[in-house]
Amino acid sequence: MQIRVFFRRCHWILYPLGAAAFLALAAWLRPLSYSADPLLYTYLQVLGSLLSFTYAANALVRFRGTHDRISLILAFGFTLSGLIEMVATFGFYNLLAAGPFQQKHVPLIWMVNRTLLGVLLLTALLVERRLPTARDPGREIAGSLLLVGAAAYLTSVVYFIAPGEPSIRPAALVPRPWDLLPAAIFLAAAVQFRRRLRIASSAFDYVLYWTAALNVGCHLTISQSARLLDAPFMVAQFLKVISYAVVLGGALLDNARLFEQVHSMAATDPLTGLANYRKLIAVLESEVQRSRRTGRSFAVLLLDLDGLKTINDRHGHLVGSRALVRLANIMRVSCRTMDTAARYGGDEFALVLPEANGEVAERVARRICERLATDGELPVVSVSAGAAIFPKDGDTLEKLLGAADRSLYGMKGHRSGILAFSRIAACL
Repeated sequence: MQIRVFFRRCHWILYPLGAAAFLALAAWLRPLSYSADPLLYTYLQVLGSLLSFTYAANALVRFRGTHDRISLILAFGFTLSGLIEMVATFGFYNLLAAGPFQQKHVPLIWMVNRTLLGVLLLTALLVERRLPTARDPGREIAGSLLLVGAAAYLTSVVYFIAPGEPSIRPAALVPRPWDLLPAAIFLAAAVQFRRRLRIASSAFDYVLYWTAALNVGCHLTISQSARLLDAPFMVAQFLKVISYAVVLGGALLDNARLFEQVHSMAATDPLTGLANYRKLIAVLESEVQRSRRTGRSFAVLLLDLDGLKTINDRHGHLVGSRALVRLANIMRVSCRTMDTAARYGGDEFALVLPEANGEVAERVARRICERLATDGELPVVSVSAGAAIFPKDGDTLEKLLGAADRSLYGMKGHRSGILAFSRIAACL
């Protein structure tokens, strides 16, 4: 815990330390006589493009579900970056064939692509601060396309009108000084994404920070490259591809979390955390089919919280909602793992008991009534219960629920709670 607090307070120290580590690694690699096979470079470029396209697709899926603007902008940004890298792969072979003189120049398409991606990371952050979620998704898609297109155009114009041409100076302290510009842009993005983690801490948010940081390392490393395909050059390409893999992995993990959350919300009552009506019906239909195959019965227990309107009027709706949660919690701990507890609607709850007969249903209902009456919270509440057994009390879902409902409301005229439930045996 103390180490975590230290890193939170002193994380700014990590930036110069990390930059120094990448520069030291690149300086150590620079004198090596290693020269990579151009085919390896091609494989890395193609892999990077595929990762970019895959991430873009997942970011669009995320945007469809969350209307998160940052996902939309980055989806188009990585798509464009992947396309540029595919084009740059073919141009690289022309550069190799042009001779040693042309190989001393840094391809403009590399500088434009890398600078553009860093600019779009910062742009996405700025747009998110103004309006985090899209109000009109259709219009937002068109706006984001225009934004990414404008950023690509302006970045290209800046490089083409800049005095001089990016070149490699093998004898200089920094052979590729132009690569320090995208390194600075990615560093600014990393700092801002690190600050963003104070309010957003999903896997998606963390990987955006690490992606920006890895791209800083990529450009610091390649700034020490004295020739094409040397060791610093190839390490930088590996760092770039790793950054794409990291951002894709984070997007996949977060999309899986979102899908699980949506699935849970579709089957769960938001107040009590029990299964909702849709889930209850699905479980009942499954149990009916199973019972018809095996010939074994199951029980449905309906419970109704007594006097909820009086509790709401006297103590307020928050206390009434708390009473519903109290009953739900007791139902959850009073049944077996194979049982399904659900909120049937309003102040009514249901409990599906597979492989259970009337005696089991009566025992479970008594346990729920007793625990609710003695849970130690105020106001004291009670519950009425009614049960039905399949197929004895009904051979269809409608008949079964109707029998349980009649059993329940037949007791509503009597005292609720344990005393009311004493009549259940006559109804089973």
